[in-house]
Amino acid sequence: MDTADNDMTGTTPPAEAPEPTAPSAEAAGEAPAPGDAAALMEAMTHRDRQRDPATPVDLEAIHARVRLAAEAASSVKAEDVKILDMHELVTYTDYLVLCTGRNSRLTKRIAEEVAFKLKQEYRVLPYGSEGLGDGEWVLLDYLDFMVHVFTPEAREFYRLDVLWKSAPVEDVE
Repeated sequence: MDTADNDMTGTTPPAEAPEPTAPSAEAAGEAPAPGDAAALMEAMTHRDRQRDPATPVDLEAIHARVRLAAEAASSVKAEDVKILDMHELVTYTDYLVLCTGRNSRLTKRIAEEVAFKLKQEYRVLPYGSEGLGDGEWVLLDYLDFMVHVFTPEAREFYRLDVLWKSAPVEDVE
């Protein structure tokens, strides 16, 4: 194995790592060191991490994607489509798209259409997705925004629009 495979600087790492005496940067709430790939991957998978606030230009670009997602959902019979502006309330995302499909089959179809349109128009895929198996509540996580597709029963049960009532809301027809 070449030393360049181990480290971007080309130096060979020490044969034995010293015992840690202080809490890790991640445990202290700091970003991991640039050379610590395992800690970096761990930090990237945790949603409670802090992220840099989006600039107004970033928010415009993100909102364009969010708007396309909401319109795609609406185009396949999603009901009560709303965009919640979350960027001033939370650090883990900028927008939530909430919508309802009349049944689990339709919720899956709505989620498929949203993912297809975003891939086609912006060449983006969700970072993660949940709920496609049963379709009661489908979540598409694009990191800067999340798309929630509910059956009527799930939407009434979780009531995210009530939970986040302080967020500015944009209704989509």
